[in-house]
Amino acid sequence: MSIEIKSVAIDQILDIRHQVLWPAKSPDFVKVPEDDNGMHFGLYDSNKLVSVISLFPDGRRMRFRKFATLPAYQNKGLGSQLLQFVIDTAVEMEYLSIWCDARVSALSFYEKFGFEKCSESFLKEDIAYYKIERILR
Repeated sequence: MSIEIKSVAIDQILDIRHQVLWPAKSPDFVKVPEDDNGMHFGLYDSNKLVSVISLFPDGRRMRFRKFATLPAYQNKGLGSQLLQFVIDTAVEMEYLSIWCDARVSALSFYEKFGFEKCSESFLKEDIAYYKIERILR
């Protein structure tokens, strides 16, 4: 297994976002207005793009969105590597914290990385979410 994480263009990651996060919606549903100004990263396993995440500065905080790993590559530690990469990137860029809207089904994953809930539960398209955050300094 040869793993590489690198910056990617938005058009390279939309298919994975769509397949994993909202397959029943139109492909345009996975785009966000800030995409053109975001930083997008992909994790490649043996030169195949398998996991994606996007970062968006939010004042002194960094927001990540649309974190998705292809189903065949889940539970292998690849998403963990990509998330740790973005946490490290936010630290290097001197952000105070990193946050996202997390699906309830993923909370235990994020808690392993020190994220904590910082909101009440809310719904997006009938899926329950919490805002979660990790203080970086």
